[in-house]
Amino acid sequence: MKVAVLPGDGIGPEIIAQAKNVVQQLRLPIQFNEAPVGGAGYEAAGDPLPPATLQLAKEADAVLFGAVGDARYDRLERSKRPEQAILGLRKGLGLFANLRPAQVHAELAGASALKAEVVAGLDILIVRELTGDIYFGEPRGIRTVEGVREGFDTMRYSEPEIRRIARVAFEAAQKRSRRLCSVDKANVLETSQLWREVVSQESRNYPDVELTHMYVDNCAMQLVRSPKQFDVIVTGNMFGDILSDQASMLTGSIGMLPSASLDGRGKGLYEPIHGSAPDIAGKGVANPLAAILSAALMLRYSLGQPAAAARIEKAVKKVLSDGLRTADIHTTGMRKVGSAEMGAAVAAAL
Repeated sequence: MKVAVLPGDGIGPEIIAQAKNVVQQLRLPIQFNEAPVGGAGYEAAGDPLPPATLQLAKEADAVLFGAVGDARYDRLERSKRPEQAILGLRKGLGLFANLRPAQVHAELAGASALKAEVVAGLDILIVRELTGDIYFGEPRGIRTVEGVREGFDTMRYSEPEIRRIARVAFEAAQKRSRRLCSVDKANVLETSQLWREVVSQESRNYPDVELTHMYVDNCAMQLVRSPKQFDVIVTGNMFGDILSDQASMLTGSIGMLPSASLDGRGKGLYEPIHGSAPDIAGKGVANPLAAILSAALMLRYSLGQPAAAARIEKAVKKVLSDGLRTADIHTTGMRKVGSAEMGAAVAAAL
């Protein structure tokens, strides 16, 4: 099995090193091949997504991705900025479905910004469409009209794009509690009206799944008010970007959230959702658990190793039960550890 390892920038190399080490403890026949991406790609080849890196990703069975981004590159033209790497990978690999689980481990219920009784036992999955919507719609740009500058972007979805992400969400719901909430803004947006219509049509193929609809502003409120009412949420690119980050804070720390971006045929890119955090890069304090849990998703969805994935997830629970905490999830009475010690503890727990 071939895995392209793209550590990227900031804390990316630190956390990916721990995730890779945990996977290697499983003694599976996996070949890891590393390449630069993001700011590291720009430094190496003048491109945030060097052609060689993209080719390596295309040839691999899965991609284990760290994070990209650094203020040092903010003055570059848009096409050269680190963040363009992840957009290029999604497009180049056809990764249209993003799965973001948000689970509250019993040991971390007290670390959430909400009351423990509100989030204890939380287990939701947000399915976000990745390659359409306002992030990719054309036309877009900045122009001058009658002497006044204006920026414009286009929110756009085709019926096939909506239908394929709906299928991913319905199939995910079938493997969980068979409840799916489709989130849109159909009371305002034409795009969302089409979204709701197509998702409703697709639901006829999944009679065992209960489908509900919710406006995105209400969903944002309900995620804070009563998050356990949800099981699987499916939504578009921009709404999913916002809601999944909001859901991450229900768990106590964005450093706990993994993600999987899938092409619908087995290939996937797996990354923690927390970003590059350049302010703590190199200090050895970053939480590697989201990267480690992303590696578990990789084993489950792309490499056909569900038992190995479950072993990693069980090891993470064991380490948390033992009281180990990185700074972002530390509470009184727990043992504060750094990235390497947390990673080593998970590896040992296997």
